[in-house]
Amino acid sequence: MTQPSSSPRGERAGRPGARWETVLRSHGEQVIADDQPEPRPNPAARRAARKKHAR
Repeated sequence: MTQPSSSPRGERAGRPGARWETVLRSHGEQVIADDQPEPRPNPAARRAARKKHAR
């Protein structure tokens, strides 16, 4: 087991010229017409549903 360092290190400084630009994108809500079929759940949701029914 390792012990805590007596001289903790801070965050490393970034390298010169590196940019930290973040673009926030929102896909927003999707409106589905009433006459359209229900959208198929994604694989993670299908796995979770299978796992829930397996109990």
